[in-house]
Amino acid sequence: MRASDIKPITYMKTHSAELVAAVNKRRSPVVITQNGAPRAVIMDVRSYDKIQDALILLRLISQSEEEFRKGDWLTQQQMERKVQARLSD
Repeated sequence: MRASDIKPITYMKTHSAELVAAVNKRRSPVVITQNGAPRAVIMDVRSYDKIQDALILLRLISQSEEEFRKGDWLTQQQMERKVQARLSD
């Protein structure tokens, strides 16, 4: 992380519009510190959405792996029959 990616909360208070513009332009998050300790992260919405999508995918993968370990899975043929049955209803 570059030093420019870390700003004190006073900078955020006095330069909020510039900070938001820079975050959106660089697509790089900025850590906000208070009394020298990290307290918040500011990032552009597009990057935030990408992270949220990745987390959802990771949760689905984790859930699928757990179901597989428990033996709760179907073969492709079983799944195709199940899908066809639902589509037929």
